[in-house]
Amino acid sequence: MTTAQHKIGSGFGATSTADEALAGIDLTGKLAIVTGGYSGIGLETTRALTGAGAHVVVPARRRATAEEALAGVGDVEVDELDLGDQESVRGFAERFLASGRSVDIMIDSAGIMACPETRVGPGWEAQFATNHLGHFALVNRLWPAIAPGGARIVSVSSRAHHFSGMRWDDVQWTRDYDKWQAYGQAKTANVLFAVHLDRLGRDAGVRAFSLHPGGIITPLQRHIPKEEMIERGWIDEAGNVLNPQGFKTPQQGAATQVWAATSPRLDGLGGVYLEDCDIAEPATDDRPSGVKPWATDSEEAARLWELSAKLTGANAFAGQE
Repeated sequence: MTTAQHKIGSGFGATSTADEALAGIDLTGKLAIVTGGYSGIGLETTRALTGAGAHVVVPARRRATAEEALAGVGDVEVDELDLGDQESVRGFAERFLASGRSVDIMIDSAGIMACPETRVGPGWEAQFATNHLGHFALVNRLWPAIAPGGARIVSVSSRAHHFSGMRWDDVQWTRDYDKWQAYGQAKTANVLFAVHLDRLGRDAGVRAFSLHPGGIITPLQRHIPKEEMIERGWIDEAGNVLNPQGFKTPQQGAATQVWAATSPRLDGLGGVYLEDCDIAEPATDDRPSGVKPWATDSEEAARLWELSAKLTGANAFAGQE
């Protein structure tokens, strides 16, 4: 079986920063939307994109917090959006569409991780609903504004997709909830979303990518007890990050998503999973990194798209799947 999942020798690596990945790239006149663009790697993504000349819109569940975090960052605006609330997604999309502007870059960076069992909307599991369904609906509702002939959509996944493929018999985890496997399913969904979106959007010149940003200690870990992080070897008793784990800085963690959104090396490509500012290799028993086959399966991607459209009522490509 042939695959596009092979390194292309980007010249960057695990320690590259977002600013390095954007060196020499002029984004003047470009508009980017970055969900979660006010915290962790999302904040560094916003800083890097604006530093390269882009205007960045940051939809935020905590608007006041976002405005405070982004104070001093030029050419950025904040609007309200709760990805776990489909009406909030609809509202943000309608406000943006009414502005008459086009989207050149969309980076779906917001997410929640390993939270206690939580239900949102009509009883959806919160990680699947927020990390996948919220972004699925947002992209589909914004589609009329997504610029043809060059726009890129970046779905931020994680190596945690290795934890679980799609759990088709119980996608919403109504039984035997496991916070890490639920997170893994949501991250697999992020990859599958990019696979099918790229297939649907490529004729219009819109390409989609997914990625693993790397391991980074950020507010994403807010739901994980300190004791668990110590047990996993992430931090010590004093809360210091243990570098032997290979954690990236937030600036390094933001690099792959800005590279995905802007690199000329990716022109003509799409639907692939990236890590360390390059296309990832397929994961094997001997290679713990890379992308699992269940996350790039086109039939799985189409099945997820159909389910997501049914659940959210949002599908810019109705009848084209």
